[in-house]
Amino acid sequence: MKKGKILHLINVDPYSSTSKYLQIVNAVLKEIEKGTIQAGDNMPSINELSIELDIARDTVERGYKHLRQLGVINAVPRRGYFIESTEFRRPLSVFLLFNKLSIPKKNIYDALVKELGNQARIDFYIYNNDFHFFKSLLAGNKENYTHYVIIPHFYEGGETAHEIINMIPKDKLILLDKLLPKVTGQYGAVYIDAEKDIYQGLQDGIDKLVRYRTLKLIFPDNSYYPKEIRKGFTHFCQDNAFQYKIIHDIEQEEICEGDVYINMIEDDLVTLIEKIRATPLEIGQQVGIISYNETPIKRVVHQGITTISSDFYEMGVMTANVILSGSTERAKVPFRLTLRPSL
Repeated sequence: MKKGKILHLINVDPYSSTSKYLQIVNAVLKEIEKGTIQAGDNMPSINELSIELDIARDTVERGYKHLRQLGVINAVPRRGYFIESTEFRRPLSVFLLFNKLSIPKKNIYDALVKELGNQARIDFYIYNNDFHFFKSLLAGNKENYTHYVIIPHFYEGGETAHEIINMIPKDKLILLDKLLPKVTGQYGAVYIDAEKDIYQGLQDGIDKLVRYRTLKLIFPDNSYYPKEIRKGFTHFCQDNAFQYKIIHDIEQEEICEGDVYINMIEDDLVTLIEKIRATPLEIGQQVGIISYNETPIKRVVHQGITTISSDFYEMGVMTANVILSGSTERAKVPFRLTLRPSL
């Protein structure tokens, strides 16, 4: 095939969160798998592809370097780059759809990429908790992927998400983070049991919690976090005779001695610490803090913030195992309390 034709087969999707150089690699490998690109075909030069895709030359160069490491392309003087081998095959192709990119989600992605290695092509998209964007991304990616890995969280409008997801063949579907009751059939899942997890996490810390009077869950109205967290929190407080309150806006909350605050989002943690610092109360003594989701910064902020968190890296490892095994099992992600001086 002439390199001019190959030039138009390589595309970069501006909506994809997959690195552009990996999109180039994936595009070439996909066309090899289809038989469109064959051994001996000349590849566009780095400059030609850079201009065609309107991306940095270094990005193309990095993509070509990766293809050379895989043994797919080579270069010779005066001829440039060409397809040296089509023996490389990756039988797995993954459409990865996350609601947002955060440190926990990055841990999932990093583990998934590490565990799958060169065994799978991953096309990575983020829909920012927007149901309409979620719907359009799935509708616009009807390529025959071997797996569709989806985290279904929406600010609003997600009531019919199950209808979209049910259109995916169940042997190709893996739900992450949460299960949707109306998604039917036998499909894989690596999920969090939000209600039981927060209950057990607080139970594991009850020896510390009994020093305080009231437990307060900061749960903003516009949060996409599952309502099951509130249920688990409420049941724990009732079963253990704690006073409790669900706070929707930490800005309006008066900080009182004897309270423990459980925050869901990072911005609220910053606001909470600032409000406590404006009082004579000491964190971990008169006021307690528990933060949802473990991140490295919480190990050092204010001598350490206690967290209750799913093991997100393990979630990525578990997801890779489901993909590689072809399983349709549903596995619960480990959840743990990490005690630090804030409680």
